Amino acid sequence: MRYIYLHGFASGPGTAKGQYYRTRFAEYGISLILPDLNDGDFEHINLTRQLAVVQKALGNSPEPVTLLGSSLGGLLATLTAIQDERVQQLVLLAPAFQFFSRWFASAPPEFLLRWKEAEYTEVFHYGYRKTCRLHYDILTDAVQYDEESLTRSLPTLIFHGTKDDVVPYGLSEKFSATRPWVELVLMDSDHQLTDVLETLWQKTASFLKVSH
Repeated sequence: MRYIYLHGFASGPGTAKGQYYRTRFAEYGISLILPDLNDGDFEHINLTRQLAVVQKALGNSPEPVTLLGSSLGGLLATLTAIQDERVQQLVLLAPAFQFFSRWFASAPPEFLLRWKEAEYTEVFHYGYRKTCRLHYDILTDAVQYDEESLTRSLPTLIFHGTKDDVVPYGLSEKFSATRPWVELVLMDSDHQLTDVLETLWQKTASFLKVSH
């Protein structure tokens, strides 16, 4: 089994949760792969390009894979599982389900119109610690993807904070409600989940049956 961690939007391989998981997996002699989903060109990033980065990390090996993903990385992990049956287990942290529809529903129409006309907007990139441009294509590209297409029985563990003001935990409840193979753990935390890292690890290790 190979293990790959997918970071969230405007983040990177150095993310706190990713590095924490890497350290904990290493204690068990397991190497955790953390690909850079920015693909060297964040301002033109979209789900299609990020999924290609994940496929590159998967490579040509027939070995089964466990994907761990945070926020947008959780959505990408789910979408990869739809495309690639080598994915045998998922661990999702506040997965950014309904990415396209939520962005359109939450953003002011005038903002979206300005973004579309200008082609670029500016967002703060937490991995780079600076403001970066982002092309409107991230939205037009996203419309073709839907996590609801994942229908195969796939052992899945989802963590979601009940205080999450970025991705409503109700989306994870809805996703798990029709999939009996999904275990949902609601936590008294926010979107980052960084205040419950030890609990995340203990439940993850138990779910994945990680042992020395």
